[in-house]
Amino acid sequence: ELFDLIDKIKDIDSNVLITGESGTGKGLIARAIHNLGNRSKNHFEVVNCAAIPVNLLESELFGYKKGAFTGALTDKIGKFEMADKGTIFLDEIGDMSYDLQSKLLEVLQNKKISPLGSNETKKIDVRVIAATNKNLEKEIEDRTFREDLYYRLNVIPISLPPLRERKDDIPILTNHFIKKYCLAFDKPM
Repeated sequence: ELFDLIDKIKDIDSNVLITGESGTGKGLIARAIHNLGNRSKNHFEVVNCAAIPVNLLESELFGYKKGAFTGALTDKIGKFEMADKGTIFLDEIGDMSYDLQSKLLEVLQNKKISPLGSNETKKIDVRVIAATNKNLEKEIEDRTFREDLYYRLNVIPISLPPLRERKDDIPILTNHFIKKYCLAFDKPM
C-alpha cells in the first residue's frame, strides 16, 4: 500500500507529512518520494529540526547575509534556496520552535524566502516533506505547534506503522542489511 501511495504522489507538488515512531523509516520514505518523482534531478536537502539549536535553525533554513549577526562574515545560502526545484525534508518538524513555525508558514504560503539580514525576498519552488514522531494534534492542543502550519504541511498524510506491526517486512530488511554490510566489510553473503 505504501509503495502504491508513493507512486501516486511522487509527481504531485503538494506538501507531505510523514508520521510514525522513531525508526519506522520516515526518512527513507521521503527520499523515495523525491528519487522516484519529477524533482529527482534536483537537490534533496535534509534538515533535522531537533538536531540544530533553535538560534541556528532559521539561518540554516533561510540563509543569511554578511553582517546579519556576529560571526556572519560571508553570505550563506539556506537549505530552502539549495533545494529550489527539488525537495526539502524537514525531519522532526514537531521540535521546531513556535516562533520559527510562523516564519515557515509564511514561506509555505508565499513561496518566498528572505535570508537573515536581507530586505529582499527570493522566489522558490520547493516541495516540502516533513516528518515527526510526535502527535501534532496533541501539540496543537498544548499550543506548542501551530494549527495553521499543521494543515499546510498535512496535505498528503502518510502514517508509518512500527515494525512490530509490519512483520512481513523483517525478511526484506534483514536481507538488505546483510547485503549492505557484506559489501561494506568485503565479506561473502
